[in-house]
Amino acid sequence: MRGCRAPPLPLLVLAALPALSLAGAARRSGGSRSASQVCVEKSLIFRSNTPYSTDIVSDPDGQDPLFCVQLDDSKLNYFQQPQDVKESDFAEFLEKYGRHSFLAPSQVQPSFSAFYRAGDPILIYFDSSSVLSMLRQPIKMGASGLCVDGNPAGFLDSKSTTCTRIFANLSKSCTTDPALDAASYYRDFTVLKVPINDTVMPSMKVNVTAVSPLGAPHMKDNTCMNVVSEVIYEIEYSGTSGIQSVSVQFKVSNISVNSRSSLQQRFTMHFWTRTLSHMLPRSGNPGYISGAPLLIANSGAKQHMSILRSESDGSCSQFLRHTVQFGRNMRTGCKISLSPLLEDSNCSYIQQKLYKAFQGMNRAEDFAVTGSAHSTQAEEWMTILIENCSAEAVNCTSCCMVPVTLEIQILWTKVGLLSNPQAQVVGTRHFYHCQPLKFLDMSMVPVTTIVTFTDTTDWPEAPRGQPQMHWKLPFDIFFPFKISLICRRHLKMLCRAALSPLVRSPGWCFVSPPHVTAAISRLYLPCQRLRNESIRCWSNIPFITVPLSRAHGKSFAHRSELKHAKRIVVKLGSAVVTRGDECGLALGRLASIVEQVSMLQNQGREMMIVTSGAVAFGKQRLRHEILLSQSVRQALHSGQSQLKDMAIPVLEARACAAAGQSGLMALYEAMFTQYSICAAQILVTNLDFHDEQKRRNLNGTLHELLRMNIVPIINTNDAVVPPPEPNSDLQGVISVKDNDSLAARLAVEMKTDLLIVLSDVEGLFDSPPGSDDAKLIDIFYPGDQQSVTFGTKSRVGMGGMEAKVKAALWALQGGTSVVIANGTHPKISGHVITDIVEGKKVGTFFSEVKPAGPTVEQQAEMSRAGGRTLAALQPEQRAEIIYRLADLLTDQREEILLANKKDLEEAENKGRLALPLLKRLSLSTSKLNSLAIGLRQIAASSQDSVGRVIRRTRIAKDLDLEQVTVPIGVLLVIFESRPDCLPQVSALAIASGNGLLLKGGKEAAHSNQILHHLTQEALSIHGVRDAVQLVNTREEVEDLCRLDKLIDLIIPRGSSQLVRNIQKAAKGIPVMGHSEGICHVYVDTDASVEKVTRIIRDSKCEYPAACNALETLLIHRDLLRTPLFDQIIDMLRVEQVKIHAGPKFASYLTFSPSEVKSLRIEYGDLECCIEVVDSVQEAVEHIHKYGSSHTDVIITENEKTAEFFLQHVDSACVFWNASTRFSDGYRFGLGAEVGISTSRIHARGPVGIEGLLTTKWLLRGDNHVVSDFSEHGSMKYLHESLPLPQRNAN
Repeated sequence: MRGCRAPPLPLLVLAALPALSLAGAARRSGGSRSASQVCVEKSLIFRSNTPYSTDIVSDPDGQDPLFCVQLDDSKLNYFQQPQDVKESDFAEFLEKYGRHSFLAPSQVQPSFSAFYRAGDPILIYFDSSSVLSMLRQPIKMGASGLCVDGNPAGFLDSKSTTCTRIFANLSKSCTTDPALDAASYYRDFTVLKVPINDTVMPSMKVNVTAVSPLGAPHMKDNTCMNVVSEVIYEIEYSGTSGIQSVSVQFKVSNISVNSRSSLQQRFTMHFWTRTLSHMLPRSGNPGYISGAPLLIANSGAKQHMSILRSESDGSCSQFLRHTVQFGRNMRTGCKISLSPLLEDSNCSYIQQKLYKAFQGMNRAEDFAVTGSAHSTQAEEWMTILIENCSAEAVNCTSCCMVPVTLEIQILWTKVGLLSNPQAQVVGTRHFYHCQPLKFLDMSMVPVTTIVTFTDTTDWPEAPRGQPQMHWKLPFDIFFPFKISLICRRHLKMLCRAALSPLVRSPGWCFVSPPHVTAAISRLYLPCQRLRNESIRCWSNIPFITVPLSRAHGKSFAHRSELKHAKRIVVKLGSAVVTRGDECGLALGRLASIVEQVSMLQNQGREMMIVTSGAVAFGKQRLRHEILLSQSVRQALHSGQSQLKDMAIPVLEARACAAAGQSGLMALYEAMFTQYSICAAQILVTNLDFHDEQKRRNLNGTLHELLRMNIVPIINTNDAVVPPPEPNSDLQGVISVKDNDSLAARLAVEMKTDLLIVLSDVEGLFDSPPGSDDAKLIDIFYPGDQQSVTFGTKSRVGMGGMEAKVKAALWALQGGTSVVIANGTHPKISGHVITDIVEGKKVGTFFSEVKPAGPTVEQQAEMSRAGGRTLAALQPEQRAEIIYRLADLLTDQREEILLANKKDLEEAENKGRLALPLLKRLSLSTSKLNSLAIGLRQIAASSQDSVGRVIRRTRIAKDLDLEQVTVPIGVLLVIFESRPDCLPQVSALAIASGNGLLLKGGKEAAHSNQILHHLTQEALSIHGVRDAVQLVNTREEVEDLCRLDKLIDLIIPRGSSQLVRNIQKAAKGIPVMGHSEGICHVYVDTDASVEKVTRIIRDSKCEYPAACNALETLLIHRDLLRTPLFDQIIDMLRVEQVKIHAGPKFASYLTFSPSEVKSLRIEYGDLECCIEVVDSVQEAVEHIHKYGSSHTDVIITENEKTAEFFLQHVDSACVFWNASTRFSDGYRFGLGAEVGISTSRIHARGPVGIEGLLTTKWLLRGDNHVVSDFSEHGSMKYLHESLPLPQRNAN
């Protein structure tokens, strides 16, 4: 026994650890390690993230160095972190300062609103009776599963419960029992945003909205009709703001009256948030570390949060501030003089000065969720909530309330793997305590800043008698022998039970049902017995409830349907589970797979794993045993190179499987335990499927495990595998020869919805991967085997791709959908399983339904071929196509408008489009006429676009170089709610000779279809119909953006969110466009009264939904309170434009409009922001800071000022005394545009034909070689510029 002396531990018995897990102390004494250290061989450490002191110690015996951890905490509480203010110190602070926020007694103010913690009951309020109660989620009780209605719904506890109601007199209960009436679940009460104990204010109430209101239950004949059978609450929450919205939807059924009338009801709580998607538990993402600066964003710039700091005389420093450190509660005080400010009696001015003093030089807008947040990633930042003096001013309308205390309240939590948690901030609020100005000493006002961090982590309750889930060794060590032995040593803690009936006991349960002893080797369940006699496994992962129900019998036809899969089998190939050296397991990859399976299991799905790896794991273990079995003399006198080269006998596979099976399962148990999920091992052979009784036992066992929310882990019993059985595939039943066939057999036997086969290749290729022209097959159909050439097997494992395809087709025939994907790629293995279930284009999807048209890959290839033919046409022929399309737009006007009417009616009925988008969706006769005119302009101006010589150079005699324009290639244009975009972009692509892929929004499906049909009709006159393709398949935009080998340029046309999403999703494909259109108009002091109102009205009101509409109006300060300013305000009021005041503009007004939340808002409606600037220089700086480089305008009669503005504003379009709406390809004379680009490369501003062209170089020589131009060569470079050929005057 090689043991290391250490203090006795209450949680783990270190003396029970195996030989390989701890370094020897008895025979390795004399080193530099202290007795209070625990050491392991460094080569065994997979990941170390301990908060304790560590050391790497040389071993006296010359073997591997040791990794040692200083054990200064007997409990080894893994999550304990040093805090400036500990829980035990709270009583002292409360006694000293009076309350938890550390305010002095003289500064005590009414307490701020509370917030829900995870698991808290959700409060509801009945207005009619003024009764405060709790939202209920009934659960079942007892063996019969009767409903218990008193169970409260827990905040953030997304889950589903089912129970049964039995009616003695259904005729009476039908109309009197509120549990059967949908109205009782939403009509008479409201939900409180946050828990409160005093007066319920209207602003704290959230109405419960019924998605589809139902009528009351009623008797008809002998049946109770319209009875609620399922209730689904969708609850939106947001940080410290609490619950934001609540909706409920129902499913109903009918009950017949009989002696045992009963109803099974299902209740689901689903919590979601718009801003916390990044909070899903993921390992490897660093959170905040105690003492690290808290990150905030000011106008997009990342900086540290800071608070006031006092000078030596007690006054507030104007330059120095304290940095807020994560986890450190702080309180600072200083004095500030208000006397100089009293010269301006404006209360708002004094307030703003004090706010600015509290916040620093600049106003913080957002805070970082983690300490590694990137300033360009919006999803990693959240808005700071601010409650200022305006709330307290309601009670004293004549008072000037000014801030004297700023309390920064920060809520944080730990999420992720229990073995490797991360600290994330979930909400931050600036809470100002205010006092009337008249009660303050103006000479020196004391101000206070308080920072409080509140840990909202809600650890799950551990099973009775067990250690807390988060008590761990101070390092992560994935070494399964240790875990396996610990389990054996603690068998006295385990209870034996049979699955049917199941005898449960608190603590760990050892389950070994007699009828499947041969099938199940070992099952450990960290479970607890509940009152309702059901097994509950504890989890700290938020549940995501999804509707998962599907009648088995037919596989899914499309990838998008995979999200409905409830029962899923994940097959892990040997190449996925094992390391590259085939000796040992790929622990990091395996941990990531377990994490994904756990997340899907906690969503309510039923997950099963078919795994390989026992042989590789056993091979590693046996090799260690062979090395350790050497004598000490051999180990000391053998050099390191000799050890490496030492011949190890060939290990028999069955022996390796026997040695590795228990360790492999122990490893799975350890990993799944991190998510508090139970796992069970089942070993099978082919003979188990031939014996009908064994098949039934296996089927029953698996169903019982799935019912108890346990993940079965299945493997072939390679330790006792018999000789191969006669192939029974010809009888219609696949034989189990490897884990591929085992997974397929189990998938069909268990009627699973989805089988995911992970291998070491991206999927199925039409020829061996790595060979020339090998293409990944996105969707594979039965009967396509003849078009595939199979290669060799993977480096390990029994089967190959041919075996996988055979198994997949057999499973598909049995009604199970199959996806084969890569589980080893480091960039995708961390989310490959969840991506597949979400319907993303990963791997090869096996489907029985062939699409009616070509795949998007085929469309892209057709578009490229058609584009090359198009570019080879004469300019007159391309122009003829565009003229024909223009004629079709007017000739087929009625059919186009009829299709557009269908789109508008569907959008209005579904209510899924906002008014600005509805306007963009609408087509009219005038729009079609304008389109036709624009297309004719394109045709007229495109005669010499392609192949135009833009540079000619004579390199040397008879060696001439030309630079000519050529098409870019294949364009992908993604647009939403704008069917008029389709003919515009098509005409530009035709004129420039580019192939075109179009992806329109489904809201314009009918309009896009007919417009594309007309486009192809026009292209057909010269045989290039395929050059323009409309993607009608269920392709996600993210999947299209991955086709970097087929698409050359992406042009998004739509909302700023669409453009940002595409820019983020595009991998290796350039994106041309703008994400926002924040256009400014600056009114100078020398502006003409007549021009100002006309230009502003046209810029804002002519088409407010356009990207070139005015969003921010900048006005020179000298124009305030002048007739011109009044005319501007009156005009905007008449046009019903909602005005938002910028910070500086609001400071000049006693009663200002609503202050703008951000100066970077694109309203897209009759709204705009007004801000004040002191000069044209400040206007330029404002535009550079808050603008989007789209279009900006100056209105002035001063030519010098105008030229300064035109030269210094760095935007795509800069105008003088002209409306922003002129920023348009048609108005520029380009005929049309594919979009407006704000980038600085290739094209900028409205992009017409020129922006869709690139160049190539043509060199014409006569037996020229570079060596002739050397120092002693016969030729010299001339580099003469030659005249360009004359352009076509037409």
